[in-house]
Amino acid sequence: MMMDQNQSLPNVAVIGLGKIGLTLAAVFANNGYNVFGADINSDVVSSVNKGISHVKNEPGLDQLVSDAHKSKTLSAASSTTEAVAQSDITVVIVPVLVDKENNVDYQFIDAAVEDIAKGVKQGSLIIFETTLPPGDTRNRFGRKIAEISGLRMGEDFYLAYSPERVYSNRIISDLQHYPKVVGGLNTKSLELASNFYKKSLNCELIEVSSLETAEFSKVAECVYRDVNIALANELAQFAEEKGVHMSEVIGASNSQPYSHLHSPGIGVGGHCIPIYPYFFINKGLEQGLTPLSRKINDSMAGYAISKMEKEIDSLKDKNILILGLSYRENVKEPTKSTTLLLIEQLRRKNANLFVNDPMFTDKEIEKYGAIPLSLQDPLVSEMDGVILQAFHQEYSHLDFKKFTNCKLVLDGRNQLNKNEIIESGIKYEGIGG
Repeated sequence: MMMDQNQSLPNVAVIGLGKIGLTLAAVFANNGYNVFGADINSDVVSSVNKGISHVKNEPGLDQLVSDAHKSKTLSAASSTTEAVAQSDITVVIVPVLVDKENNVDYQFIDAAVEDIAKGVKQGSLIIFETTLPPGDTRNRFGRKIAEISGLRMGEDFYLAYSPERVYSNRIISDLQHYPKVVGGLNTKSLELASNFYKKSLNCELIEVSSLETAEFSKVAECVYRDVNIALANELAQFAEEKGVHMSEVIGASNSQPYSHLHSPGIGVGGHCIPIYPYFFINKGLEQGLTPLSRKINDSMAGYAISKMEKEIDSLKDKNILILGLSYRENVKEPTKSTTLLLIEQLRRKNANLFVNDPMFTDKEIEKYGAIPLSLQDPLVSEMDGVILQAFHQEYSHLDFKKFTNCKLVLDGRNQLNKNEIIESGIKYEGIGG
């Protein structure tokens, strides 16, 4: 059930209350809107209706959710149709990922769109914020809503696309400081969406000429990063062949304003960079830098294992500890983490596989087929090798003297103290020399 709302404010539905959806809902609810949130997870709905954020480590979000709850401008329910029926504007932020074959997986958003279509009313504005392959807002979702509702797209209801461009752990700040790219189905759609974001986010807007331009711009951002990381990884491997330190090269090269070499690493993970390039690849961009970059970045886990084998020889029955299940530092997020690729390859090598990650419980780590290991456990003295995958702040002062049997520390993020590790009698290897 939706709770009583402030009846004097305009109503907005936010469909999907994950990290970004809940943050958007809370910001809207503190900026002059009644927000009806919808999510298929009943625990999320219950939490929001108590004024409690289920999303942790997001600065400012706890307070925004609490404030909106007190002012009765934010509530949640499991019924998307009900939330949409009570609102003039609907913002959709339901995940779209890829499956094991890297085909786009629409199951959650398709179901949400059907429910939206059952609740949409005359004059409504529907904005998609989920990252999508170009063309989907109009051709897949707009048409489906029109077909089910019987309303005419662009006349009876309006359609816009505005990609989220935020980063975990700083979403509220990014919403204020990053320009909001907005594209509309027609002039009226763009006008309605722009007016909404001006009021609800009070940020700079970049109005683009079409839905497809806005969709393309978000995927292009991710492809740019993937390609440049792949270049850094390729150059890092070549630098190692030539006995050159890539970190020194980056510092020297980037002193010239037209060079922006990225940092090499053990791989790329998360909801964005390893996923969204396939939104272009699967639409026909099958040759060139975009698919090649995916292959290079996903190959870095294998490259790391080969570096380890050179020092330890056979990994069969060796105790290998991976530091970090998360795809990156200081977040709890395993999606497309390089650790999953490392686990897969180390299993094939018949290594004894251990994982430490302070963000996850032992049970959560065990689900991924690894043995959880506390850094306080005496068993650390029996590790033959250590791989740093995510440089959580807890790893910045690791005492490697405890790793008495360790032959190699492979620093997949080039962040550990090389001298301390060497002084502990352990071989140190980074990515790029």
